[in-house]
This record gives sequence, structure tokens and C-alpha cells, in this order.
Amino acid sequence: MTQGPFLYDDDPAPLHTGTPRNRNGTLLALLGVTVLIAVVMVGGMTLYKGSGDDQSREVAGVFTAALSQGDLETAYGLICDDVRAQVPPDQLAAEYLQPGDPEVTGSTETEVDGEPARLVQVRWDDDGAVTTTELTVVPEGGTKVCGTSTAG
Repeated sequence: MTQGPFLYDDDPAPLHTGTPRNRNGTLLALLGVTVLIAVVMVGGMTLYKGSGDDQSREVAGVFTAALSQGDLETAYGLICDDVRAQVPPDQLAAEYLQPGDPEVTGSTETEVDGEPARLVQVRWDDDGAVTTTELTVVPEGGTKVCGTSTAG
């Protein structure tokens, strides 16, 4: 048998010889910070993107301005899939355009087929002759215009 000093004469000494520490406080603090960051992110998204009312008014304004200026490509990009399936691009102005300058005047919350939507009122002023329409705006891969009607 071999004689001499060996690297490990006995079992190696345990690496952690102290009393274990309780880390519950650290875990709770980490969880609390995570929840706080999530709440701040949700609040930040609302501030960054705006409320549903702000988004629907903005989309309706861009949509009607594009139509009144003859920019059918922009207007067609802001309509929902259902309208796209029914209205070709060259007929979009015939369906949605009114004579005069458009101005978004308000919006109300509603539901369409059980889904949230907004009715956005648009006032078309043609040198004193005023027409009011309501655009139905839905959240569909972004905010999209999905119908119109003449307001009373």
C-alpha cells in the first residue's frame, strides 16, 4: 500500500458550516418590487397610448381627414376586416365621406356583438350645411373604424 500525505485523508470538510440564514424578507421584497413594476408599466401604457376614448377620437380624426383629402390608402388602412371584406378601396369614400370639413365632436362607449366599441361623432361642415355622422370604432389589432351611420 502507498504511504505518504494524501490530498484528502478524511472526508472533505463541509463548505457551509455556519447557521443557515432566513431569506424570506428578501423574497418578499423581490416579489413586492415585481408587482410594483407591473403596476407602473400598466399605468405608463395608459399614459403613453392614451385612453380608449383618446385613441378612438384620434383614429376617427385621421380617418375622416384622410378621406376628405382623397388619401384612400391611409383611410383604407384604418378600417376593420369586416368592412374590408365588403367595401373595396374605390368605394370607401362613397360609404364614409360627407361633404365639408370633418371635425370629431365626441364619443360614447358601447358594445358591438358583445365586444367593446366606441361611437365617435363627426361633424361635417360644408359652408353652413352641417351633417353629423357616427363612426363605430373597435379595438381590432389596433383601433379601427368598423361602420358609420348618420346621426339624428
